[in-house]
Amino acid sequence: MTETHPFPPYLPENARVLIMGTFPPQPHRWAMEFYYPNRTNDFWRIIGLLIYGDKDYLYDPATRSFNLPLIRETLDRYGIALHDTGREVRRLKDNASDKFLEIVTPVPLFDLLAQIPSCHTIATTGEKAAGVIATLTGTEPPRMGDHTLMTTWPIGETHPDVSLPLDIWRMPSTSRAYPLALEKKAEYYATLFRHAGIIPER
Repeated sequence: MTETHPFPPYLPENARVLIMGTFPPQPHRWAMEFYYPNRTNDFWRIIGLLIYGDKDYLYDPATRSFNLPLIRETLDRYGIALHDTGREVRRLKDNASDKFLEIVTPVPLFDLLAQIPSCHTIATTGEKAAGVIATLTGTEPPRMGDHTLMTTWPIGETHPDVSLPLDIWRMPSTSRAYPLALEKKAEYYATLFRHAGIIPER
């Protein structure tokens, strides 16, 4: 049994970075109908910490959910686009683990990028997502916290509305199953955001 991605891509017109995970967890784990919906995932805490100086800035403890209007406003203001690398997947076990997630159909990456022409930076959140993007772009997955350039098109691939080079980063997973403190993960994302011009250099 396969699942199709439940959310449309979030693509602000001014997007400078496209952040891509693998696939959302099952709906019973959602605290909102948007990307990184699991309240135990630290993605929005990292964004809150880096942009607002408060890891809980985008979380509403009264509703035990995230502040989706403020999240959308933040993404729009800072030019952060979101989608995942799996368009259609199969869960090999009844959980959200990437280890047991089969990518049946990957995202049409270059169709996404054609809609955000100012974006030349892609960042993946985790090992499996990094592998999917490496396959789609004909590059090698970078090391954690590092990046590589796509300077030529893979054989048989091109898109008239996407210009090269593309800067492809690999970030740590924001799942708490990944054994790294939130503050340490945020340091990786801070490097990416500074490089993309989302937050100022020190």
